[in-house]
Amino acid sequence: MNSSAIEWTTATWNPVTGCTKVSPGCDHCYAERFAERWRGVAGHPYERGFDLTLRPERLEQPLRWKRPAFVFVNSMSDLFHAEVPESYIRSVFEVMRQARRHTFQVLTKRAERMERVCRRLEVPRNVWLGVSVETPVYYSRVRHLQRVAAPVRFLSCEPLLAPLVALPLDGVSWVIVGGESGPGCRPIEEGWVLAIRDACRRKGVSFFFKQWGGTNKKRSGRVLQGRTWDELPAA
Repeated sequence: MNSSAIEWTTATWNPVTGCTKVSPGCDHCYAERFAERWRGVAGHPYERGFDLTLRPERLEQPLRWKRPAFVFVNSMSDLFHAEVPESYIRSVFEVMRQARRHTFQVLTKRAERMERVCRRLEVPRNVWLGVSVETPVYYSRVRHLQRVAAPVRFLSCEPLLAPLVALPLDGVSWVIVGGESGPGCRPIEEGWVLAIRDACRRKGVSFFFKQWGGTNKKRSGRVLQGRTWDELPAA
């Protein structure tokens, strides 16, 4: 199993790698930074850097993982990228359907395509669908998500780049919030985080605070008002 240090999941599965930027949240992409380190290294999985690449040899990996896990799908890509054929997306969903012991977390910035594709397939009960929302400009992603028949819908407000006033939460079960980390990271304000937490509490939405971020995210930690917030939705 590909264990993960990401706080809100336990494993990652990348049947696709590589991506292209679509919004400010992508500006300092950790996945791109990692993959491009290996561009041109013969035989390395990221020999082609962050170029979008289908990985059919990885499709059946979750079927071989015996221990139940939360599985973040495509931590190094976006399943609903325009260059990923719908037939391949269907293959990914079929594997998730078969691997019932796991809970799969699919996060995208291509919410319009996600809605369009999911109209034509059934989302398995062990598949959670989410969208990234870094500023209010991208509330449209939430509206696309709200129209998808998924057992759990979630938002990833990371990197949080602005206050999310009147964040639409109808039909949403879970919100993850985090500050940007690494080189060039942009600041996050406590008031932005508290406003989202309070909105979640009013609506009965599970709230997960991932990190303050910064150039040293371990030192910055993830304590908000004296405690950690690790709420998970009821599946």
